[in-house]
Amino acid sequence: MGGFVYTEEICEKFPGTRGAVIHAAGLANGASPPDLVADFEAEQARVLSQIGDTQLSELPSIAAWRRCFSAFGVKPTQYRNAAESLLRRLTKQGDIPSINTLVDMANLVSIRHRVPVAVFDQAMVTGVTEVRFADGTESFTDLGSDATGAPERGEVVFVDEASLVSARRWCWRQSAQSAARTGTTDVLITIEGQHDGAADDVAAACESMMALLVAHLAPGTRTAGLIGPSAPRFEFGGR
Repeated sequence: MGGFVYTEEICEKFPGTRGAVIHAAGLANGASPPDLVADFEAEQARVLSQIGDTQLSELPSIAAWRRCFSAFGVKPTQYRNAAESLLRRLTKQGDIPSINTLVDMANLVSIRHRVPVAVFDQAMVTGVTEVRFADGTESFTDLGSDATGAPERGEVVFVDEASLVSARRWCWRQSAQSAARTGTTDVLITIEGQHDGAADDVAAACESMMALLVAHLAPGTRTAGLIGPSAPRFEFGGR
């Protein structure tokens, strides 16, 4: 049995949290097909046109995540949430490169709806993943590095029952173990918002992601749910 849950402390500290979680299995992740690449490039052009000269800090969803990061002691201009990092790359460099099917789908949905979307390979996850404040004893291996360390006490992390961290500073960076890559077959996808209207935006993003999964990866099984302080838990069956 696996799952994803916001702890009581997170719900109390961040009552505006709204999330969607998708579990999909029986996948065959690999290089993105040409039609997905074309759709991703078209979405990037559309988003660039929509944003224009607007500062990213003025986008309601980005501003809300900045406030959230500040509330648990992280400088938001030093550690940017995943959606802001993508939009910053897009507006500064003009494009976001293709990585693989799962990552491209998540990035497309993230820039379209301006919310963080993360894909976590479940191969090394033990039990349920909690979103909670770190106590500093957990284990984290940074994506792109072999070095293992611990998160700072008090930062928000995604952590499993074996104290393995899959994401630090909430939606800042994933672990090396959790990254979707060629050969990934079983994933947990999270979509989150903190802003007014986040419930609608997150639900719409979830629909977009589910449609892309069906179109490009035809998962053997898939389940999805909306979560938040009033319903903080999502569960799925064992692999």
